[in-house]
Amino acid sequence: MPDPETDPAKAAPQPADVDKLHQLVLQSLDDDQAVEVVSIPLGGKSNIADHMVIASGRSTRQVASMANKLADRVKQEFGKIVRIEGLPTADWVLIDADDVIVHLFRPEVRSFYNLERMWAFGDDSSVSASQDG
Repeated sequence: MPDPETDPAKAAPQPADVDKLHQLVLQSLDDDQAVEVVSIPLGGKSNIADHMVIASGRSTRQVASMANKLADRVKQEFGKIVRIEGLPTADWVLIDADDVIVHLFRPEVRSFYNLERMWAFGDDSSVSASQDG
């Protein structure tokens, strides 16, 4: 029986893997024409993930499509199955890829919840935003 402390399958993800996952998420959202993409680094601020990415789609159909494509890409590239919440209504879809948490919104729902403000920790320099939209 493998020792969980030495079993590579149980080892903590390496920073390079986390960075690759984060880049894959950002590239996937860019490919799918997500708008107002914001990435918030959580390392050292929260233990839920290393990065939180927030983006909007123009419609529920686009939000659902972005979520499904992102889940497929993460599975293809990293062999991991992500957890998805909110897909049936697709107003706000949460994609939990362990080290990267992704929130996809319709614009009205995003402005109502304003997650960027809640998670920015008062340090605007830690938030990087795409100017695509």
